[in-house]
Amino acid sequence: MQNAIIALADGLVLSGKLIGSPGTIGGELVFNTSMTGYQETLTDPSYAGEIITFTFPLIGNYGWTERDDQSRSIYANGIVVSSLSDAKDNWMAVKSLSDRLAEEDKRGIEGVDTRVITQRLRSAGAMNCIITSELTESEAVAAAQDWPDLSVQDLVGSVTCKEAYDWDEPLEDGIEHPEPRLKIAAFDYGIKFGILRAMRDRGMIARVFPANARAEDVRAWKPDGIFLSNGPGDPKTCIDYLRDTILDLGSNIPMMGICLGHQLIGLSFGLDTYKLKFGHRGANHPVKDLENGRVHITSQNHGYAVNAPPDDHDLVLTHVNVNDGSVEGFRHRELPLFSVQYHPEGCPGPLDSLYLFDVFAKMMAGS
Repeated sequence: MQNAIIALADGLVLSGKLIGSPGTIGGELVFNTSMTGYQETLTDPSYAGEIITFTFPLIGNYGWTERDDQSRSIYANGIVVSSLSDAKDNWMAVKSLSDRLAEEDKRGIEGVDTRVITQRLRSAGAMNCIITSELTESEAVAAAQDWPDLSVQDLVGSVTCKEAYDWDEPLEDGIEHPEPRLKIAAFDYGIKFGILRAMRDRGMIARVFPANARAEDVRAWKPDGIFLSNGPGDPKTCIDYLRDTILDLGSNIPMMGICLGHQLIGLSFGLDTYKLKFGHRGANHPVKDLENGRVHITSQNHGYAVNAPPDDHDLVLTHVNVNDGSVEGFRHRELPLFSVQYHPEGCPGPLDSLYLFDVFAKMMAGS
């Protein structure tokens, strides 16, 4: 295996072995604490612009399957792992992780102490880095320091679909559509297949629209509900061209948002967002539902959060993160609209919060 280094913007350099294709890549270095689900994580468009450090020490040991992709590409800029396995100990596996990385001209590094990186990010916060098999250490550090920050990149524009399409993946055996079927206009800010499958399994008909679709074009399809998806980057980089559409549709049609969609709803209704020190990325984040006192374990992937609404605001706080108290969900006082910061579909992660899609269905049905 070819030698490689990872250089952080603060000057830390670690040596390891190259994964995937030779070359150089940069991005914002983050860490994910999930023990499984590396395939779903790498194909989640919300990771565009980021390099993922997996804290679990062994990655790749069950290969790569066809059904677990959350999009049609690997969107993460790169990966960092302690130990890479090229085994395919899964009867559904069709290739290894390293094979898939090479296919898409992606790269990463293995054989580094991911504990050191994680501790660094928890102390100093997320920062840019470079993974390279061709630059010197000093060149790599300089490149990391010059890499553009996520706050100046409109990543939504790079991951959204180019034109509207109907999600028509067939149901799995044994699942029947309820009648009548509800029509969902899903805005693609970086939408995951797992979300569309959760809707499909509940009898919803989803048409996926580009992020910049016009409200009148969406309304012409006569949807029963509007869904605002997850996505990458700083929500403030795209809110200016999305706000009017969100407010227009949200004032007339039931709306649900998750992750970036949740943040965009917050900004549209006058709240502010801020960057978390090192984000929430993993499959074991406890969230408390303030309306019934229950705590759910959730899957999360975000580097930004919404400030809590004041008591007299149109948005009412409904969910908080048990670990740090950050906002995890709110609903509108009068409109049929709610959103959550976490991923109720899992993929990867627990399915505690799948019921939120049922809540959305009832909201659309007026019950």
